[in-house]
Order: sequence, then C-alpha cells, then structure tokens
Amino acid sequence: MPLKQELETQGNWLFRYRSFLPIIVLALGLGVFIQNVLLKNDNDCSLFFEMLCLAVSILGLIIRVYTVGFTPHNTSGRNTKAGQVADELNTTGIYSTTRNPLYLGNFFMWLGLAMFTENLWFVISFVFFYWVYYERIVFAEEQFLESKFGEQYTKWADKVPVFIPNLYLFRNTHLSFSLKKVLLKEKNGLFAMFLIFTVFEITGEIILRHTHYNMIFIVGCILTMILYIILKVIKKRKTMLQNKFSQ
Repeated sequence: MPLKQELETQGNWLFRYRSFLPIIVLALGLGVFIQNVLLKNDNDCSLFFEMLCLAVSILGLIIRVYTVGFTPHNTSGRNTKAGQVADELNTTGIYSTTRNPLYLGNFFMWLGLAMFTENLWFVISFVFFYWVYYERIVFAEEQFLESKFGEQYTKWADKVPVFIPNLYLFRNTHLSFSLKKVLLKEKNGLFAMFLIFTVFEITGEIILRHTHYNMIFIVGCILTMILYIILKVIKKRKTMLQNKFSQ
C-alpha cells in the first residue's frame, strides 16, 4: 500500500476510535501520578502549580468554545459514523489562523492534565503521542477536504498553518456566536475536565491519608456536574416534546 494511502487509512481508523485517546491518557496519567505520590510520600504541590495546570486546560476549553460557537452546521471538521461531513469550508474566524483549532484546544486541555502528574517525561511522551496520533487524523481529514473543495481548500491551506496559529492572518467571521451550541457540545468536556482533576486530587490525598483537598477542583466539579445534568434534562425533555408533536 502506498504511504499516502496508508496514512489516510490509519487516520480514518484513528478518527473512528478517537474517543479512546482520553481514556489512554487518563489511565497512564493516573498511574504516573500515583507512582509520583508514593515516591515523594507527598501530594502537596503548590497551589500555584495546580492552578497553572487548570489554567492550561481551561485555555484549551476556551479555544474549543470559541471555535464551536462560531462554526455553522455541517462544516469542515464535523464528522459522523457514516463518514466525513463538510457542506462548507471554514476559512474565517479562528480557522483563518489555524486549520485545526479544535485539535489545538484538545491539546491544551490534556496538556494541563499531563502536567498535573509532575512528571516531565510523561509530559514529553504525551506531546509526542498526541502529535503522532492527530497527525494521521489531520492527514485523512485534509485528503477529504481537498477532494471535495479542490482549489478553494489548497489556497486556504497554503497560507494557514496546520496547527500553531498565526494571529496576523485573522479575519472576522460573519457568523454570530451561538451560546446554545457551545453549551450543548462542550458540556461534556467542561464537566470531564473538572472531574478528572478532582479524581487525581482526591486519589493522592486518599493514598497519603490526608485531607488537604483543593476545594477549587471539588467545587468546580460539583458546579459543572449540576450544569451538565440540567442541560441533559433540558435536551431530553425537548426531544420528548418534539417526538410527541411529530406523531
């Protein structure tokens, strides 16, 4: 199989199972974190460092929120189990500075968690793994976009970087920010982010039989869980009403 075709095949396969990446990172990261706690016999990293890790993850979430909020329905970057979907090519807003803002956001969200392990080699390994993993996914997506949009895509891709943003290229979008879309699509990520930090924090304290919990993580986890449940209930009731009136 030619290398180009092999990379595309690998990318499509990895995209289909991309939800396993957080599980892998979480499992490995928790193992490294526990080992570090046991070796140091201490879980009291500075509040500044903990907040720095959280801030890095929140930066990633902000990038995703901005991207999703200004993205129209069925545009580049939206895919389904049936295949890749793109009725329109995103070239304005954040997409005028980087071709993959959602993956950039994901990177920072998980980088904050990787940093929380306080293990430099794990952070380096995560960055390398993320690069190899998403490089193939991006390759497969770009093959699809090039075949569908042709010259329009190649002209955009020639000047816009694949990952690291070039803010000097920014062009305003004609779209309005959709808070509703953000809440529906990013509620999972927001809750998961605080939940994972809380799990790490509590795990370390339980191992050492301490109770010096970082309440910012715990309160954040509780609040985002409440928001998640409220939005899920609203969505479910809305779906039930739509089904009722469609009968």
